[in-house]
Amino acid sequence: MPDSEFASEDAGFFFDSVAIIGIGLIGSSLAQALRANGFTGPIAIADRNGDALRDAEAMGLGNSYHVSAAKAVTGADMVILCVPVGAMGATARAIAPALAKHAVITDVGSVKGAVARAVSAAIPDRTRFVPGHPIAGSEQSGPKAGWATLFQHRWSIITPTDHSAEDAIEKVAAMWRAMGAEVEFMDIERHDLVLAITSHVPHLIAYNIVRTASDMESVAESEVIKFSAGGFRDSTRLAASDPTMWRDIFLNNKTAVIETLGRFMEDLAMLQRAIRWGDGEQLFDLFQRTRNIRMAIVEAGQETAAPDFGRPREAPGEAARTRPAEHHHHEGESGWDEDD
Repeated sequence: MPDSEFASEDAGFFFDSVAIIGIGLIGSSLAQALRANGFTGPIAIADRNGDALRDAEAMGLGNSYHVSAAKAVTGADMVILCVPVGAMGATARAIAPALAKHAVITDVGSVKGAVARAVSAAIPDRTRFVPGHPIAGSEQSGPKAGWATLFQHRWSIITPTDHSAEDAIEKVAAMWRAMGAEVEFMDIERHDLVLAITSHVPHLIAYNIVRTASDMESVAESEVIKFSAGGFRDSTRLAASDPTMWRDIFLNNKTAVIETLGRFMEDLAMLQRAIRWGDGEQLFDLFQRTRNIRMAIVEAGQETAAPDFGRPREAPGEAARTRPAEHHHHEGESGWDEDD
């Protein structure tokens, strides 16, 4: 991307007001990160879930709180959509009449193709939309699950459309950098394929393993859950993620997910044959190769040795505490649905 045309501004934010639509984990973390990194302008928060709005207000996450997304975006310079991907289009249609002409719109969804098409078609000026996806989160949900350092030292992928204006792209990139994220630009289709293998299919496998274990409970006389080992425990952690969000992800990234699942099933059939025929050499070679990949992930700083269960959350206003975050959860678990 070209160098910024903007003069240096305090804290690195090139906008004066923000609207966050959907105040789940990511929306809450955004509000906290903006403040923790020097943003002083007004933050408007919208969510159709009254409990989430009340929690956000009790935490002091914003300056105004709205059930109506359209009211929240009125006059905002930066609009961040933090709703499940299946609700992005409806939410964009709801806010379109109230958007300021100069407003930049971005999102945090983990599917980009379907979101880019839906939002671009809904807003009055598609040049102001810059799709994005922070690779950060947890399996927990709601505003209380967010924390200010969630994005520090994590990747934030920006996937501009063919119509995204350069100044809008730069403003979104500068926002993520100001909150401590490492920005990467990526083609939309490539993003969806990469996320299918690194996040979407692993979650689908986890959901299915847990279902299989549940079906086996009666056969194993409840010992499956009682004697859960680390591998199964990790799978249940992934499978604890929000059902609405993941339903929408799979329905909106179906092409990449089905392609990746097909390759996975071919590899799984090969493993099944190796076990059936006692091919220990093939099994060892695979396990050694995958172990090396895991070690490379650790060395790249994409994993922490510290236990991730029940990790503490800092309250708004407390000193920032850097903690690597795993990518289990993406959109805010708001009260939005497809009929916004």
